Amino acid sequence: MELYLVRHAIALEAAPGQPDEARPLSEEGRAKFKEVVKGLKRLGVRLDRIYHSPKRRAVETAELLVPLLEGETRVTPHLAEAPREALLAELEGQSVALVGHEPWLGELCAWLLMGEPHSERFAFKKGGVALLEGEPRPGQMRLLGFWAPRVLRRLA
Repeated sequence: MELYLVRHAIALEAAPGQPDEARPLSEEGRAKFKEVVKGLKRLGVRLDRIYHSPKRRAVETAELLVPLLEGETRVTPHLAEAPREALLAELEGQSVALVGHEPWLGELCAWLLMGEPHSERFAFKKGGVALLEGEPRPGQMRLLGFWAPRVLRRLA
């Protein structure tokens, strides 16, 4: 399996009284992430499925990835919390993207690569992408790419 871990794009700060879950992407975040998607397209990325957190900024980021999608999107609450086996059990497809949040996305990346739950993590920039390959099990995947968004935008 090819597994793309994607941190949501730049979002607006929460307005007074607005729940964190409702924060939308900023216009800058949308524009920059559209360029990230173009960079991924130039790399030949095609996705069978996109899983995303229920938080609005992850939903909107997943929507921007749709031009790379040949299958469907699915919301999962497991991308809005610390990584667990339940998330891995949901995954279907050969080329899959997971759109989520820090610090959990960085912990998931470390867990899949090194097998150690929550001991270390990778720091994803907003709109950053990692590509892992292998069986989606702790310690069973290999890191093929870890890109800051500006690198992918340069490929656009």
